[in-house]
Amino acid sequence: MERNAFNIAIDGPAGAGKSTIARQVARELEFVYVDTGAMYRAIALYFLRKGVAGTDEAAVSSQVGEAGITIRYQDGTQQVLLNGEDVSGEIRTEAVGNMASAVSAYPAVRAHLLGLQRSLAAGTDVIMDGRDIGTCVLPEADLKVFLSASSAVRAKRRFKELTEKGVACNLQEIEQDIIERDKRDMNREIAPLKQAEDAVYLDSSNLTIEQVVEAIITAAFSKGLNLSGAGGEDFSVEEEG
Repeated sequence: MERNAFNIAIDGPAGAGKSTIARQVARELEFVYVDTGAMYRAIALYFLRKGVAGTDEAAVSSQVGEAGITIRYQDGTQQVLLNGEDVSGEIRTEAVGNMASAVSAYPAVRAHLLGLQRSLAAGTDVIMDGRDIGTCVLPEADLKVFLSASSAVRAKRRFKELTEKGVACNLQEIEQDIIERDKRDMNREIAPLKQAEDAVYLDSSNLTIEQVVEAIITAAFSKGLNLSGAGGEDFSVEEEG
């Protein structure tokens, strides 16, 4: 008898490492990784190109239907398509990230992507990360994880990432931007960032990527995942209500 699809939802603040962790867990378990943040960033890029202000909800809402967002995998690499154009590289800038944080609060934008995200999870083993996956997008997910880290640690990670790419940046400004983005995400009226009541809480501040990945895989097995070929040393995870 074929088992039902197993869904893993990972939520958490900006810079917590959700995408990095989700990709690795997907590889380990042979799940499909659905990068919801990339989908919102693609929409943000669309409005930046159009010159629409992130504060103009009316304009965003009336035009969001023109932004066709698709995720595909080619040779094992994720590609994010905006109206057929591969924009995977362009969506990773700070400007796009800030715009995505602004427009993702609008009901029209969320509704535009919600159906696609749920349909992907309906019949496939998926791991999906974002800010409201466990609370809104996949409230019935088999495993929900709230992944966090201190703002200082998240800023250092982002600073290292940017400087390695040759981008000039300021650590204090990056941390302040992270703090302000957290406030926006937690206080928005629609689908605010918060931990689902039945989510496993993981603070990655003092953990390696491998330790976080193993903790999530261990938690998945504890929630009933039945696969072979994954496992390893157990890590202590705390479930908070």
